[in-house]
Amino acid sequence: MKVDLFDFDLPPERIALRPVSPRDAAKMLVVDGAAPFADRQVRDLPDLLRAGDMLVFNDTRVIPAQLEGERIREGASGAAIGATLHKRIDARRWQAFVRNAKRLREGDTIQFPDGVSVTAEARAEDGSWTLAFAGEEPVEELLARAGAMPLPPYIAQRRAADERDAQDYQTLFADKAGAVAAPTAALHFTPELVERLDAAGIVRETLTLHVGAGTFLPVKADDTAQHKMHAEWGEITAEAAARLNAARAEGRRVIAVGTTSLRLLESAADQDHTIQPFAGDTDIFITPGYEFRAVDGLMTNFHLPKSTLMMLVSALMGRERMMEAYAYAIAHEYRFYSYGDSSLLLPPR
Repeated sequence: MKVDLFDFDLPPERIALRPVSPRDAAKMLVVDGAAPFADRQVRDLPDLLRAGDMLVFNDTRVIPAQLEGERIREGASGAAIGATLHKRIDARRWQAFVRNAKRLREGDTIQFPDGVSVTAEARAEDGSWTLAFAGEEPVEELLARAGAMPLPPYIAQRRAADERDAQDYQTLFADKAGAVAAPTAALHFTPELVERLDAAGIVRETLTLHVGAGTFLPVKADDTAQHKMHAEWGEITAEAAARLNAARAEGRRVIAVGTTSLRLLESAADQDHTIQPFAGDTDIFITPGYEFRAVDGLMTNFHLPKSTLMMLVSALMGRERMMEAYAYAIAHEYRFYSYGDSSLLLPPR
């Protein structure tokens, strides 16, 4: 399909630079089959779901993956280098997108604050670099000293990260460290909302997908068939898979909270629509025409024009339906992207 089919004009003032407070006060556009659009709030979720429905959350935790330093090379002056880690390779090596990469060569050292340094080992075909952290301290401790919260480009271009983002850009369910971008649909949940969901008989399940910075990469191809999707590591335990399959066998809905949860669920589902235990990389690319095997709905924020996530929601609900929904959201002043408002997408069963 032509990528231009997923384009739309978004006024800059519709991009949220901060979340609302409290988090569950965010607006939520309900797109339920062919029914008229409904303007609700995230805190209304217990009234919109059925007892027994299963919400699936991503329990990844965002790490301070944004680093600013200086290239060190014998016989050459220093050069400012920025690095955004996006995928772990092993205990000491990460793949990273590098700013000012033209000043970097294999074997160079990059010195970051507080005694943290890396060696630039190799450049990949996509332009990213393999960075090897020096020393024996756990990389997590080094990042805690020298790193900053990696805000999405559309926010970072307009303001710097600050202390508020350390809390704002982490979900209530954040547990397993490894993401460099938040699973933002879950940013709207508060302890009070979770208590009300529990009281309403809404079931919760968790999986892990370490979101990479590749989620923000633009689709540069003219046709979706030409786009190479980024890979991210995820895990669904055998116990979680069994609970998910039991819910579906009983006719209860499985609703992914966020596109990251949905992508991992669909990666783990087989031809018989059974969710298998999963541990490894996924580069699933969901576009219109895809047959969904694992989910019955999706709660998600509003996505960028011509992005892989805009294609995913169009696959779930239909492209024309989603273009109408986005036009409605813009006209009714919904807030877009990571810190923005939410939508609840329920396709006809």
